[in-house]
Amino acid sequence: MRTYQDLFRTREFTPLFLSSALQVAASTVSGLALGTLVYEATDSPLLSALSMFGPSLAQMVGATTLLSGADRLPPRATLSGTAAAFAAGTALLALPGLPLGAVFAVILVLGLVASLSGGVRWGLLNEILPEDGYLPGRSVFNMMHGIMQITGYATGGVLVAVLSPTTTLLLAAALYAAAALVSFLGLARRAPRASGRPSVSRTWRTNAELWSSVPRRTVYLGLWVPNGLIVGCESLFVSYAPDRAGLLFACAAVGMLVGDVTAGRFLPPAARRRLITPFLLLLAAPYLLFALRPPLAVAAACATLASVGFAASLLQQERLLSLTPHHLTGHALGLDSAGRLALQGVSAAVAGAVAQLTSPGAAMAVMAGASVVVTLALAGARSRWLAGADPAETAAAEAARAEGGQRSG
Repeated sequence: MRTYQDLFRTREFTPLFLSSALQVAASTVSGLALGTLVYEATDSPLLSALSMFGPSLAQMVGATTLLSGADRLPPRATLSGTAAAFAAGTALLALPGLPLGAVFAVILVLGLVASLSGGVRWGLLNEILPEDGYLPGRSVFNMMHGIMQITGYATGGVLVAVLSPTTTLLLAAALYAAAALVSFLGLARRAPRASGRPSVSRTWRTNAELWSSVPRRTVYLGLWVPNGLIVGCESLFVSYAPDRAGLLFACAAVGMLVGDVTAGRFLPPAARRRLITPFLLLLAAPYLLFALRPPLAVAAACATLASVGFAASLLQQERLLSLTPHHLTGHALGLDSAGRLALQGVSAAVAGAVAQLTSPGAAMAVMAGASVVVTLALAGARSRWLAGADPAETAAAEAARAEGGQRSG
């Protein structure tokens, strides 16, 4: 597709975009409110980080049990139903005096729901757009994500300060309910992309099939691990600057927006694969400075610059689609989303634990250093595979790429 305007001329793109925007806004506002609420109650960086990113951690369970539904459930009913579930769960979190154990139980359930909705959403996006539309389409969604995060964290910070965390959670629940309504009224009724009933065994088989390909496996690791480690850094913003966490989150969202615009609109195809590793290194390097406990202005600049590197995810998702058959695109993209969010949750837990033992700034530097090491290791592994791949492996990868480009109409 030549312009972003062409995307919005596709009938179902706009309601899918609007419902996703409402959910991102709700997630941003509710995450900040919940993280603040837990930190005020416990004074624990670990529990605060887990409360914000706990749903991501639960994606690991969902990716191994529910993900086959991404291609085998009707998209409209699934997306509207999952948004409604988040509305109910977020309202439940706003109940006064809810025990901490119950809070994390709700977070776990919402994470399981989210592991299914990601695959359904991105599979539907790939289905409703023409063959060359996924990269600009996902770029627009990522830009929206950045804008809504900027707005959501800024607004959420004000709401938490002026009203209360619990009232802010109720407002977020209303946003989720609006997203459910937009999905139900705006999306067409579609048949699932694949036949058969979703099941745990089918999820395992398809996961194994996707993971068996060396090129796909390398892409998945590149999507999950460096990204997750840096989100672990972000999970410590509340404990690093309790009164200015919203500003740091908003600055990080600005950087992500810049990176996605650059990758989705201006990078020529030949440059995209070459820039994956540089973007991933940029994602981590600025957080190394947090070991020096920089002042807020420098910390905000570092967060902004680093988040430009999140554009690597967009480039790697394009690569993943080129290696995946069309009838598995929802599952493949859902596995990416669930795995990436699961690693974010794991990283938030690790970062919080390191911060408990040291300090938030030191923990950020540790996570960033680990991200640099993993990025360089994956770049080396990919180079070795390309240099040593036998003709049969190369032919299989090319066949999968060609099949991935076909459309069923």
